[in-house]
Amino acid sequence: MSGPAFRSTPLLDADAVEAGIAGVAEGIRRRHPDGPLAVVGIHTRGVALADRLAQRLADRSPPPDRGALDISLYRDDLDNLGTIPTIRSSDIPFPVDGATIVLCDDVLFTGRTIRAAVDQLIDYGRPACIELAVLVDRGNRELPIAATYTGHTLDTARTDHIAVRFRETDGEDAVVLLRPEEAGS
Repeated sequence: MSGPAFRSTPLLDADAVEAGIAGVAEGIRRRHPDGPLAVVGIHTRGVALADRLAQRLADRSPPPDRGALDISLYRDDLDNLGTIPTIRSSDIPFPVDGATIVLCDDVLFTGRTIRAAVDQLIDYGRPACIELAVLVDRGNRELPIAATYTGHTLDTARTDHIAVRFRETDGEDAVVLLRPEEAGS
């Protein structure tokens, strides 16, 4: 039995993805011109976003620390997944206590991924501040979570899927809307 068919519509090209990342980096730079800062990406594409932001902010003093989180075991839907999640390693190579952390993910949707990531970060210590940077905010929140920095805001239906593609993980930079095809179309 196969899943639903999706119609693919390009939303953002490589230039728009790059402009979104540049805008997020500029927002972080304005709010935190100097001083300790860490960017932490949520596997998989949040790590690519965090790495790109860290590169753009490398001239800060000091340059930002980097980290990565695998939230697989912190998800609240493990019982509903039907498959065992792929476990990647989390890597937080800096002290979390008192840190200013910019948590990075590719898409903000329901807020559940971010909640799981915050839970995991707090297991490492008590940060002074956790901010959220996303390339795409697509709305449809289930939890009271908002991004501090957003590259693009897209109006989507709850049944839509947004696929962010980064050259590091997918060989290209793009954002694509995947909309379920209606029966008979």
